[in-house]
Amino acid sequence: MLAERIAAGDDAAFEQLVHSCSAPLLGMALRMLGDRADAEDVVQDAFITVWRRAGDLHEPAALRSWLFQIARRRCLIVLRTRRTRRTDPVWSVPEQRSVSGGVPLADPQRAVESGAGVLELLRALAALPPAQREVWLLAEIDGLSYLEIGERVGAGEQAVRGRLFRARAALADALRAWR
Repeated sequence: MLAERIAAGDDAAFEQLVHSCSAPLLGMALRMLGDRADAEDVVQDAFITVWRRAGDLHEPAALRSWLFQIARRRCLIVLRTRRTRRTDPVWSVPEQRSVSGGVPLADPQRAVESGAGVLELLRALAALPPAQREVWLLAEIDGLSYLEIGERVGAGEQAVRGRLFRARAALADALRAWR
């Protein structure tokens, strides 16, 4: 088992875990936080925690789920801290360029409208409670099932369905002007 090998100090086992989980873990943290530096810090903290506490894991087969739960909790801590700091992330929409890298493909007006729509979605997502935002991102962006989402967030399928329903309703209401 990978967890047992990590607990025993096996660097190769830990490297294998980092290699297989870094990208999905960073993706989850990035979607939750919207800031790459914060997301990278969360991922690093999660891996450090696993390295230090792998021996405490009661179900070694649940190593990956445990890692994601650690990162999720760290993301929630960062989000709570942000509320007190009141800083807003700066979002940018990348400019679309032709295959040759020269002239932009998009019509400037459509690019502005699209960028404004993306910003409005990001604002609406940021306004959601963290539990709803996390469930929405896992369902809509990662395409996970209710059961998989429940395992990641530590909730039952019914709770996931409820959170997802409320998140979708809140987003639909917030983005009504963009229909």
